[in-house]
Amino acid sequence: MTAWMNLGQQLKMNAKKYPATVALKDKDRHFTYPETNQRVNRLAHSLLSLGLSKGDKVAVFMENSIEIVEIFLATAKTGLIIVPINFRLVAREVEYIVDNSDAGAFIVDTEFAPMIDTIKESLQKIPAENYVAVGPTCRGYLEYESFIADAQDNEPDIDVDSSDTWILIYTSGTTGKPKGVVRSHESHIAFYLINGIDFGFNAHDICMNAMPLCHINSTFFTFTFLYIGASVYIHPARSFQPVEILEIIEHEKITFISLIPTHYNLILNVPEEERRYDVTSIRKLLCSSAPVRKNMKLAIIDFFSGVDLYEGYGSTEAGIVTVLKPEDQMKKLGSIGQESLGTDVVKVLDENGREAAVGDVGELYSKGPMLFDEYYKLPEKTESSFCDGWFSAGDMARKDADGFFQIVDRKDNMIISGGENIYPSEIEEVVGSQECVFDCAVIGLPDDKWGEKVVAVIIPKDTAESEVTERMIMDCCREQMAGYKRPKKIVFIKEDEMPRTPTGKILHRKLRAKFSEMAKKI
Repeated sequence: MTAWMNLGQQLKMNAKKYPATVALKDKDRHFTYPETNQRVNRLAHSLLSLGLSKGDKVAVFMENSIEIVEIFLATAKTGLIIVPINFRLVAREVEYIVDNSDAGAFIVDTEFAPMIDTIKESLQKIPAENYVAVGPTCRGYLEYESFIADAQDNEPDIDVDSSDTWILIYTSGTTGKPKGVVRSHESHIAFYLINGIDFGFNAHDICMNAMPLCHINSTFFTFTFLYIGASVYIHPARSFQPVEILEIIEHEKITFISLIPTHYNLILNVPEEERRYDVTSIRKLLCSSAPVRKNMKLAIIDFFSGVDLYEGYGSTEAGIVTVLKPEDQMKKLGSIGQESLGTDVVKVLDENGREAAVGDVGELYSKGPMLFDEYYKLPEKTESSFCDGWFSAGDMARKDADGFFQIVDRKDNMIISGGENIYPSEIEEVVGSQECVFDCAVIGLPDDKWGEKVVAVIIPKDTAESEVTERMIMDCCREQMAGYKRPKKIVFIKEDEMPRTPTGKILHRKLRAKFSEMAKKI
């Protein structure tokens, strides 16, 4: 076995080192490190009693909870591979992932059981007795607490190496079917250690997790704090009410939280009379998973007075690639920072595979200890995603003279109009800075004359579709960008009509599909 202990092994150590420290907490319960380790050991033995063994896969379809964290920890102790599935998916999508992953057991929240029942007959690889439900007793499922109640609480005697696979996490499928990203214990351990240093976390921190634990951001940061012996407060991902979040921060003395721009936008729009909560316990904030506009960064720093704001860029496959640190926020607005500690020099390559000149746009590549192993059952896709050992998530970027990177846009989102390359994020930065705009996305739609025309899809703050608002947007763009970049049309939609991934990234592909049929009309 290699020297580095995985998360499950470290939990055993932390149970001895921090006997009085609360490891996991939610609004109703809390468990110390020894209590958490005991519950996880019981779950580990219970999973093995289902006939599973090292290397077998356990699919999980659950909201954020203490139980889903316990499942992650139990698979780490046993060498099982966890397959966390986005709880927002419909039955057909879940069926594909469970079948593609070759899962041998399935753990779900009771509320999702009726939907899972509709696909059980298609899931031939999972024995009927290998379904477990968290919550009230549900026919056809083992009840979670009863399942673990009588199991042994000693450490499982299984040799788990840090190079072994731990997580098979599926991408959100922005293009085609979701891809299974194979990640080792080692890649996660690297994250815990590197970011513990990069962000300056310690065992006295209290992390609040409000992001879905089916997403890599949450698994990285939640488990970083458990690895170092700190405390984690688990909050349901579907229940993001900004005032409630502020209340929890005050009551629980939260010191760190990782959120997406959409979440921060909601917090920043809390009415003045409801901003009565003390949030001074927050030491550090991370904004990630989607581009952060300059005016939003400034507003976040102002709202959480004195906080250290970080911005991270990365992907499910590569981990965190770059970090923009607090001391650089004002100097490098619009940047995603420099290489994360332990990440090899990030490259920006042009279309010929040569390193782009300073200031020129190219595709961003990186490599380092947080990198994934492969795409599950997709050797050709794995090979095509690498260039001489360097991985690209398909983002276009430029590097400045000081070695700071700036994301220009997704390669797939680029608009070509009249032969000119147009990057939507540049236009979104301008449009999104307007007071009347809650959020926006810019897409290219077919155009007989220019090939594609620029269309801005906007969620207004007051949800009113007015000529005045449209004129304001057009005037703003006229002042700040070249004519070929300006939106030729403004489309207003409601907040719940904007297609997003679970982490809040706007799905430009779905917007294009939605509006392409009416392209000639708009």
